[in-house]
Amino acid sequence: LALRYHAEPDGSVSATFLGHAAIEGYPGMLHGGIIATLLDGAMANCLFARGLRGMTVELRVRYHAPVAAAETMSVRAWFEQSAHGLHQLRAELTQAGVVKIRANGKFMEPHE
Repeated sequence: LALRYHAEPDGSVSATFLGHAAIEGYPGMLHGGIIATLLDGAMANCLFARGLRGMTVELRVRYHAPVAAAETMSVRAWFEQSAHGLHQLRAELTQAGVVKIRANGKFMEPHE
């Protein structure tokens, strides 16, 4: 989705996004799969900002409120912890200052 992530002072990363009609689920509302993609991408970029890599092995998304597709939204992700190549992160999607969606993810370092 070509978001540009910015490192924040607390170690998180954030980006803004403006949807459009082609990625709506219901009229005017952003599709839930796109929302999950935005949050997964934010968590992956949080790993990249720490010099880490990881493939999603678990993604839990909690939808608290609909997200308007035609309004700017922000995604932000935080690193939680790592153990044995498994990284845990969390992310949020906000719109007009309201947290609409929260997610938790686990990412495994790829084996080469």
